[in-house]
Amino acid sequence: MMEKQNITLSLSKDVLRRVKVLAAEQDTSVTAIMERLLSEYATHHEGYRQARQDHMALLRSGFDLGTEGAPSWTREELHER
Repeated sequence: MMEKQNITLSLSKDVLRRVKVLAAEQDTSVTAIMERLLSEYATHHEGYRQARQDHMALLRSGFDLGTEGAPSWTREELHER
């Protein structure tokens, strides 16, 4: 079992009341709901961070356009009508 640590939260009375009712309806606890929500939040943002890092690394490495750094066409040729 993972080690737990207590924290203090300050929630509006209305939100806490509503969450307690939902927890009771789902036969769970407010703690279990908070742990699940916070875990999902962390997983989502960690995934986003990793995807961003991967994308930035790809951009830094550049793309092979087959030109070896010197295009064989001019701007005018590309925009001819």
